[in-house]
Amino acid sequence: MARPKKQDTLTGSFFEEDYLIRTLGPIANDPTVALTELVANAWDAGASLVDITVPSVRGTVLTVQDDGHGMSDDQFRGRWMRLGYDRIKHQGAHVEFPPERSDWRRKAYGRNGIGRHGLLCFADHYEVKTWRNGQGSGFKIGTQSSETPFKIIMQTSFPQSGHGTRLSVVVERHLPDEAHIREILSARFLHDPQFIVRVNGQSVSLADQSGLIERTTLNIPGCPAAEAFLVDSSQAAKSTIYQGVSFWVNGRLVGWPSWLIGSESVIDGRARFAKRYSIVIKADDNWANEIEPDWTRFKHGPRVDAMFTAVQQYVKQVFSKLSSDWVEESSEEALVRNREGFKGLSPLGRIDVASFVRELVTANPTVHPDTLSAAIQALINLEKSRGGAGLLEKLVKLDDSDIEGLDRLLSQWTVRDALSVLDEIDNRLAVITAIEKLCGDPSTDELHTLHPLVTQARWLFGPEFDSSEYASNVSLRTATAKIFSKRVAHTAFANARQRPDIVSLADATCSVVGTEAFDLANSSLMRIQDVLIIELKKGKSIIGREEMNQADGYIQDFLGSGALDGTPVFRAFVVGYEIAPKTAREKEIREDGVLRGRVIATTYGQLTRTAHQRLFRLKERIPARYEDVSGADLSARVMQTATQAPLLLVDTKLNAAIEMPRS
Repeated sequence: MARPKKQDTLTGSFFEEDYLIRTLGPIANDPTVALTELVANAWDAGASLVDITVPSVRGTVLTVQDDGHGMSDDQFRGRWMRLGYDRIKHQGAHVEFPPERSDWRRKAYGRNGIGRHGLLCFADHYEVKTWRNGQGSGFKIGTQSSETPFKIIMQTSFPQSGHGTRLSVVVERHLPDEAHIREILSARFLHDPQFIVRVNGQSVSLADQSGLIERTTLNIPGCPAAEAFLVDSSQAAKSTIYQGVSFWVNGRLVGWPSWLIGSESVIDGRARFAKRYSIVIKADDNWANEIEPDWTRFKHGPRVDAMFTAVQQYVKQVFSKLSSDWVEESSEEALVRNREGFKGLSPLGRIDVASFVRELVTANPTVHPDTLSAAIQALINLEKSRGGAGLLEKLVKLDDSDIEGLDRLLSQWTVRDALSVLDEIDNRLAVITAIEKLCGDPSTDELHTLHPLVTQARWLFGPEFDSSEYASNVSLRTATAKIFSKRVAHTAFANARQRPDIVSLADATCSVVGTEAFDLANSSLMRIQDVLIIELKKGKSIIGREEMNQADGYIQDFLGSGALDGTPVFRAFVVGYEIAPKTAREKEIREDGVLRGRVIATTYGQLTRTAHQRLFRLKERIPARYEDVSGADLSARVMQTATQAPLLLVDTKLNAAIEMPRS
């Protein structure tokens, strides 16, 4: 229960018993501020060592002890017990040192003496022991009085050699965390080999400016100059409490680092730049009078406004200088975060997205990574949803004489649809070029590079096969396994999960796909309608009668297998490097006069020449687009399969931004 208020009969004034605690602000409520002030007091006392003992539970003792000059009984009463003590008036701006450190020089932090009451953060009373010149004094200080804000409850004297001060308090509230206190103290004071701080026996690494990039003098109109230091926090290995602009006056941190300078946020603190770099502003003690007593911020005034303006301009200049490298790094990082969607785009789509990212980061260098990633994802989805399939069908049907009609055709479509069509044309030209380069390269891995490329690009064999309806269904897989298991080992079907339509033969790779349709004339059930067989011969193969007969045998086996639903029409293409003389290039299979299948021999060269013709020989008009890209990279670009080298788009200007790692 609070005691009744007593009136001072001489002055008529009185105090609430918690008056001092309420007026101390953060010092009496924040353990980090309280202990920071007490360390600053030790600095002002000429100490070289400060030992802090932080308890782990309430009800135990917290101590702060230093080896500073200490105080006599009279000095304690005249300094410690004077409310609003003016340090500059009574002691000057420079620190008093013990005799053995008389040659040391140090500017004091203190101005009005409120920091010495930091232990009131933890209880309403605390103890002080201080000694110098062989004599020590002990005091118990309390606030439980209405006659004065604080008073000496008990005093003792004792002999003691040396010099120093020990503060102690039984923690009743605001129990500090040892690790957090160590981290905060390390950030609050610049490194000084003449000043060591220990928490529970472990030294605190006071802040230094490792990772320094540049040092600049800031000329502030009408005010003392300050120094600005640009620091790469990734090199300095600092924690996030160092991010932003920090102001240091006489080696002590004012407030906390932040990208908010005055009332202006110069950079979004979530941006990648803000997380990597920090800026340190150092000023001398000419700025000390512009700081609030608890050092949590600067006072409002024209001098502080002038300093903030100078610092804001410097930060913007630094950011502008680093922005060119920053654009490349941010663009690359954003694309890597969306690599899966990016890899699924067409070559032209990738170029569009990469260009968009660079332009966006250039225009908004502080854009947050999450915002940038969301924008990229939206653009990727837009690229994937582009139309133009109907336009492509019309283009495929044009012959050489109608090439001049292309311009008229495009005038009837939007640019977006036209770009979508160009993406598909570019993809097909890349397929053709890759086949031309790979089939003539003796080092080509045909099974894993050339053959999958050809079997997936069924449009090479004619526009009628350019349909997603061609697939490998259960019935067709069953028949394929039944037929080819007689000719090859079971391992030929080892890749069945990824490509169920592929069978690896001793001298070839064989792909079997088909289309289904409802049998409306009979059962209205799904039946296999057409079957496409693509047999790609290995090595510098020559297609002769034996190879044609072998393909004929496949069709005969399928027809007699009994494993197929319906009576499909088969077309088998045998692809090699050459066709032997006197070999029929086409062979029909009939049953009772009904056409059941056709075997066609062709070469890689014939396939690519025919495809070029269907694409209006467009590649001849843009030869440089593909000539510097290897066949393997072209194949990987089309198939989105991994290669040993990074995937590079054709436009070399964008390589740095869109080079994608392989999985």
